[in-house]
Amino acid sequence: MATPHIESKKEDIAKIVLMPGDPLRAEMIAKNYLEDYRIVNQVRGMNAYTGLYKGKEVTIFPSGMGIPSMGIYSYELFKFYDVEKIIRIGTTGAYTEELDLFDLVLVENSYSKSNYALDLYNSNDHVIAADQNLNAQIKKIADKNKIKLHTGNVYSTETFYDSHSNIKELYHDYNCLGAEMESYALFHNASFLNKEATCILTVSDNLITKEETTSEQRQNSLHQMIELALNSIL
Repeated sequence: MATPHIESKKEDIAKIVLMPGDPLRAEMIAKNYLEDYRIVNQVRGMNAYTGLYKGKEVTIFPSGMGIPSMGIYSYELFKFYDVEKIIRIGTTGAYTEELDLFDLVLVENSYSKSNYALDLYNSNDHVIAADQNLNAQIKKIADKNKIKLHTGNVYSTETFYDSHSNIKELYHDYNCLGAEMESYALFHNASFLNKEATCILTVSDNLITKEETTSEQRQNSLHQMIELALNSIL
């Protein structure tokens, strides 16, 4: 089968999918972590890979940037490819000095001003929770491997160059540890289609201290997050 955006056969996509935003990061994960991997999608340059991690089949499928792109790919994977679980692995801009570069954040709730849920299934919920079972498993693996893991909410914004959002308000009133651009659509698709989804983020920059990583670091230096996500699916 195929959709307008995915050319894969149904059997080419695993039941568990890890979704980085960047197609180059998806390629890096496949080459460094998967055995017997194969390319299962190349439409629009969104190369996806299915292979084995410690004997467990997993697909690495990039989401692209933003709520609309994540909305399309995760919906089609859940709806038409019978994917059961999606873990987004991405980056966040921190809203607090307590988060250092490369710290990990496990998302509990995603807050957004987006109308995505309203258009999808007439929902006015602007806060949507991650799957508790997935989060519990990720926390268990983090504890076992002594990985420092922050948990909390994020602001899922539709505008990267946001000139008016109040960071202090988002942090104090909505408990948002940082900003990203995809989890809100992912979580609502999972809720609507009765699937499971969560999101692990690496701090790529801090909007308070003004520290930031390079594009090369964001592409290649997120291994702790990747390994945590992979080990949580075993």
